[in-house]
Amino acid sequence: MLALLSSLTSLAIGTSFAKSLFPALGPEGTTAYRLVFATVMLMAVFRPWRRRWEWSDALPLGLYGVTLGIMNLLFYSAIKTIPFGVAIAIEFTGPLAVAVWTSKKASDWLWVAMAALGLGLLLPLPGADAAAALDPRGMAFALAAGVCWALYIVFGHRVAKRYGSMATPLGMLAAALVVAPIGIAHAGSTLLDPQWLAAGLAVALLSSAVPYALEMFALKHLPKNTFSILLSLEPAVGALAGWLVLAENLTLFQGLAIAMVMAASMGTAWSAGRSNSSSV
Repeated sequence: MLALLSSLTSLAIGTSFAKSLFPALGPEGTTAYRLVFATVMLMAVFRPWRRRWEWSDALPLGLYGVTLGIMNLLFYSAIKTIPFGVAIAIEFTGPLAVAVWTSKKASDWLWVAMAALGLGLLLPLPGADAAAALDPRGMAFALAAGVCWALYIVFGHRVAKRYGSMATPLGMLAAALVVAPIGIAHAGSTLLDPQWLAAGLAVALLSSAVPYALEMFALKHLPKNTFSILLSLEPAVGALAGWLVLAENLTLFQGLAIAMVMAASMGTAWSAGRSNSSSV
């Protein structure tokens, strides 16, 4: 549990730090840094060249990696204009949708309704202060990132069963190959500035390498439903990091929306855990 909570904290701090690079690099350049440096780290650890690969492996790994890359790019584009914790809550609708879609229990639709109600609280109410309203483009980016997260889960499950841990570095490589040209086109030669290179390395370390290692350790020692329930704390951790690191304040409705999405995610994980235990 401590490893997973540390993973969430590292990810939140790394992403909050990444947002501070947006004025110089934009979401595109920052995402490119994260994926390229994370690819180098993962390649050094897993050394996938030791395995024999076929051309038929390119399609499943490519789908997995491209989805990962686009998801990261969309999420960073979202947090450029909306609070970190809110963006995570919106993005969480992706895995929530996958969990409900694969469920056979009608009661799980209760959690969908709760999540939908929570997201509804993020929409501007009639007569509300326009300055407190969330940027529609940022919300759209976060929702699109959630769709990619859902696809990432589907594709990731397939490649994990087929390739095991070797899927991670090659998927990250595909993600970097897709996003790096976009980052270069937007940030240009600024990406070669030593101070930003060091910052990009820190983002990759805190947002990818450390969280991945800690999550892998946690997965080996925690039941899946416990892991999923604890993972649902991510929006709250993100909101706290946004407040402490970025001075992002949330309105009452935004905080309530995050809480409702978290509760829906926890409820879905708990329901799935009960179904699995009863089928054994």
